[in-house]
Amino acid sequence: MAERLLAVSEAQLRKKRGMKWTRYSADILSAWVADMDFPVAPVILAAITGMLDTQDLGYPRHDASQRVFDAFAGWMRARHGWQVDTANMLACDDVVQMLHACVLTFSEPGEGVIIQTPIYPPFMAAVSQNGRRMVENRLAPCAHQWELDFAGLQAAIDSGTRVLMLCNPHNPTGRVFSADELDRLAEIACAHDLIVIADEIHMDLVFAPHRHIPLASRNPEIAARTITLTSASKAFNVAGLHCAVAHFGSAELRARFNQLQPRLLGGPSALSMAATEAAWREGAPWLDAVMAQLDTNRRTVAGFVTSELPGVRHYPPQATYLAWLDCSELMLPVAASKFFLDEAKVGLSPGGDFSSFTQDHARLNFATSPQILDEILSRMAGAVKGR
Repeated sequence: MAERLLAVSEAQLRKKRGMKWTRYSADILSAWVADMDFPVAPVILAAITGMLDTQDLGYPRHDASQRVFDAFAGWMRARHGWQVDTANMLACDDVVQMLHACVLTFSEPGEGVIIQTPIYPPFMAAVSQNGRRMVENRLAPCAHQWELDFAGLQAAIDSGTRVLMLCNPHNPTGRVFSADELDRLAEIACAHDLIVIADEIHMDLVFAPHRHIPLASRNPEIAARTITLTSASKAFNVAGLHCAVAHFGSAELRARFNQLQPRLLGGPSALSMAATEAAWREGAPWLDAVMAQLDTNRRTVAGFVTSELPGVRHYPPQATYLAWLDCSELMLPVAASKFFLDEAKVGLSPGGDFSSFTQDHARLNFATSPQILDEILSRMAGAVKGR
C-alpha cells in the first residue's frame, strides 16, 4: 500500500531549527532553500531511533560504507536501470564537498572548468574559490524549456579546458536532459579529453514521462571519464545528516582521486549512513507518495502563474520541486526576489545567485503543504497586481 503524506502546519515548521524557516522573520513565508516541508520517511526515522535506543554512537563498522554502496547499487538498478561497480565508490560528507575535491584533483590552477548557467551556486564557487577559470556556457530559453547550447559549448572549449561540470536534473531550471543530449555531451567530452563531474542529486525527483538517465550509463567511453555524485539527501529530505556517494567510472579515475589525502575529506557519520541505507533499501513507497504530492503542487504553480501572474514566464520543471520564474517582463525596480520579499512577504532564492544574467529571475520551492503553497502564490499575485 502506498504511503500517505501527513500535512505539516506552518506552526510546526517554525519550530524547526534548520535554516529554511529561521532565516526570515515570522511574517515571511519561506520558499527558498531546497528543503521539503514533509515528514521524514518512517524507515529513516526507524533506522536513526534504533541506533539511539541502543546508544549505538561509537565508531561505525568497517563495512558501513559498503552497505551504503550496495544499497545504492540496488536502488540505481531498480529505479534507473544502471548497473554500478561498487568497487570504485567513495562515501563522502556531501555533494558540494566533492565538487570542490574533484575540481582540485582533475584540474590545475588557471585551467578551465565548464559550467552550464544558470546553475546551482556552489558550482561557481567550486571553480572560483579553487583558482580555476570559469568557462560559462549559458542554457538557452526556448519555446517550452531551457536547452543546452552545443554550438556555444564547442566554441567555449580551449586547449586549457580540463573539466565539464554537469547538473542533471538541472538546478534551477528543472530540466531532465534527454538521451540524445547526453550523448552529444559525451561526444564533446570525449573529443576534448574532458573529465566530467556529474551532480545527479535530483535524480529521484523526476516527473513522468521524463526519466533520469545517468550520464555514465550511456557508454564505456564516457563512463571512464565521469565521476557521478549523488545522495539520498535531496529526495528523502535529510540534507542535515550529510552522506553522499561518488561513483568513479573507472579504476584510473579513482586512482587519480586517491592522490588527494582522504583525511582532508572526512566522511559521513554512522547515523547518516544508516539513514541513507534505509532510504535506498526501503524508502520507495514514501518517495512515491512525495512525488505524487510534488506533481500536484507543480501543476498548481504552473496553472497559477499562467492565470494570476501575467508577465512571469515559467516552464513547469521536468524534475525537482523548484520553479524557476522569469520576471523580466514585470520590469521590477529591484531584483525579483527582493520585490517578493518586500511586497509579498515571501522568501524566494535570488536569481542573481545562479548567474550574472538572471537578477530578474527567482526560484520558488513548492515542496510544502497545499495550504502553504496557496498562501505563497496568493501573496505573490497580490504584490504583482498591487504595483
